Formats: sequence, structure tokens, C-alpha cells
Amino acid sequence: MAGAYQALLNLTSPVAGAPPFRSRKHTFTTPYLLFSGNRSFGATRSNSLLPRELRSVTRTLVIRNSANPAQGNDGPNQPHQEFASTFLASAKPFLNFVGSNFLPLALISGVTLGLINPSLGCLAHKYHVAKFSTCGIFLISGLTLRSEEVGAAVAAWPVGLYGLASILLLTPLFSKIILQIHLQPQEFVTGLALFCCMPTTLSSGVALTRLAGGNSALALAMTVLSSLLGILIVPFSISKLIAGGVGASLPADQLFRSLILTLLTPLIFGKVLRESFKGVADFCDSNRKLLSSVNAILLSLVPWIQVSRSRSLLLMVKLEVFLVAVVMGAVLHLTLLGFNALSIQILCGISGGNKSIFANKENSSALLLVASQKTLPVLVAVVDQLGGSFGESGLLVLPCVAAHLNQIIMDSFFVSFWNKKKQSLGDVKSA
Repeated sequence: MAGAYQALLNLTSPVAGAPPFRSRKHTFTTPYLLFSGNRSFGATRSNSLLPRELRSVTRTLVIRNSANPAQGNDGPNQPHQEFASTFLASAKPFLNFVGSNFLPLALISGVTLGLINPSLGCLAHKYHVAKFSTCGIFLISGLTLRSEEVGAAVAAWPVGLYGLASILLLTPLFSKIILQIHLQPQEFVTGLALFCCMPTTLSSGVALTRLAGGNSALALAMTVLSSLLGILIVPFSISKLIAGGVGASLPADQLFRSLILTLLTPLIFGKVLRESFKGVADFCDSNRKLLSSVNAILLSLVPWIQVSRSRSLLLMVKLEVFLVAVVMGAVLHLTLLGFNALSIQILCGISGGNKSIFANKENSSALLLVASQKTLPVLVAVVDQLGGSFGESGLLVLPCVAAHLNQIIMDSFFVSFWNKKKQSLGDVKSA
């Protein structure tokens, strides 16, 4: 007992040379806290039972548990901290939803902004923001393109070959079916038929393939090759399938230069940067989720600009007629998805079943997404070059804008669903 008392006396004795503790108020009973690890035990001792030299100390001495400094902290920041923690806890489901569906939400936001305030989108079109966004998407694709992915794309050359055939030769045949539909104005039908003959999208197919965890190098190869070959094949398809033998021309030189500048150049530049600087490769590999979000934002700029440009024309068309055209565009995309999905199953059956290169999930997702989409910028260039041969240019383009938006938004939801399904399967396997 005497030893414990002496230890307490040594612990609480004033340090030599230090000024004595002064109490600003009257003398009161002070709690002593004895510590053991992270636990504290309180005991109360009357000042009258303490030595005289300790009484001045016990009046003002407060000992806190250093392992839990927030204990007993009722400072002015405490309510704000509690509010912040409560707010973050309640907002977590919403943030998780936004993170899981970032691309479709970004696209819908772009469309909504274009309808509400088209002036910003028209200004962005004036300064060629859409071309910069396409360059940005392919730059990111080059920065994140691993060498082994290039090897995987080369190994999957049969998949890429079928993809090119589907994009440029098979899916344009659906234009014959579309032309059998009668709708006023007839330009809506003709525009969708022209849309069938176009190459694949310049950026959204690649971005969606990357988000879906597919073979992004294969998607890049199909996109670049179909766009370049399309300059030669699209006029032939339009002439034979839509114009009934009437010649149709394309600004081949201008389109070729534009595709080289907006697709190949940023893709190669990004790949060279990755291979030249290890820090760039490490940063891109460790921030793939961030770069995917940037990709989604860049992709959402295209529908924002297209809707902004078409808003005035959209207001001139009867709502029910335009809704019919929108539904036609959605059905067209679902038809192309179904056609390519069925083709993949048939090719798997005749080339080795589950061991077929078409059965590989990464290859099949890249093929399904890229081969089922059609590009809008090339269609706009074609319509401008036709000079009113098939009707009013604006009415030809308007349903294609809706179809372009439909395919991107629908596929973004499909990709989100696939990712959630893969995540749930992974959780089941880990459990």
C-alpha cells in the first residue's frame, strides 16, 4: 500500500522548476484516472486525504486517455462531425448507385442538358469539342493498352474478321427491311436505313468494351479498320441497297484525314507514351477506374452536342411521330444485338464449342458491342454530301441522332448489368 502511494506521489509531483498549478476557482474534489493499456479507471479521493504538496495540483489536473483523445470531447466541432458522418452514411447507397451506373447517368445528363440549354452544346460544336472528346478517348485507350492485350487481339483475328464482315456487309442488309416501313415524314425511315450502312461508332464501342472488361484491343482494331474500310464500302452499300443503283459519293479524302487525326494518331501517341515512360504506365494501371470515368464523361459530350444541335428541328416534328422513330431506332439496335449474339453462338458451335475463340467472354463482348453499333458522324458527312437527294437533310439525321443515343444508353445499362452479375458471381466464389 505504501509502495502504491509513493508511486502515485512520484507521478503527480510537480516537475522541478515548473510553475505551480493555480486554480482559478475554489477548491473541489478531483477525479484521478489510473490507466492500464487503453482502459481507464476512475477513482475519487478527497483533497483532505492528500499531502499538502498535491492539493494545488489536484485542483486543476485533468488526465485524458491518450489512446482515445476524443473521449469526453464536447468541443464546438463535435456536432459538425456527427452530421458529416450521418450524411455520408445516408448518402452511401446513392453514391454506390452513381458509381455503378456512371456512364448511363452521364449520357442521360448530357441529353437533358442539351434539351434544356442547347446554346452551350452549339457553342461546343462550333469549337469542335466532339472531335477533341474522340481524340481523348483514343488517347486514353493508347495509354491503357497493354502489350499482352495487343497479342490477345492478334490471336483473336477470326473474331475481328467476322466483326468487320458484320459491320460492313451483313448489318447493312437490314436497311432493306427498314425501307418497307411507311412513316411520315418518310425521311425518318430513309435516315435509319442509311444509318444501317454506316461503320461502327468511333468511340463508344471501345469505351463500353473497356468498361465491360472485354478485349479492348480487339475493339480498337475493329473500330479503326471498319472506319477506314467504310470510306470505300459505304458508298457502294448506299448505292445498291437504298438508292436503287443511283450513285452515291463520299468526301473520301476529308474523311480519311479526319479518321487518321482523331483515331490513329492519339491511339499511337498514347501507346508510345506508355511504352516510353514507366511512370505513365504505372499511373494508368493504378488509376483505371478514374480513366474509365473520364472516358464516360468524354463520351457523354457527343450526345450532348448532337441533341443541342437538333433541338430546334425536334420541336418542329410531331411528338408522336418522333417517338415512333425513337422506338424504331431502339428496335433496330436490339435486332442487331440479337443477330450478332445468334451469330456468335452459331460460330461457337461450328468452331469447337466452349473451346472456340468465339466462346471467350472478352472476345464475344467486344464483338457484340462493337459490331452492333453504328456511327453518327460518318452519317452526317454522308447526308451532307448527298445534297438533298434523299430528302431534307435535317429530317434524315434526326432519327439517327435518337438511334445513336439509344444504342449508347442501352448498351451502357447492359454493361452495368454484366458487371454487377460478374461481381455477384465473384462474391459467391470467394464465399
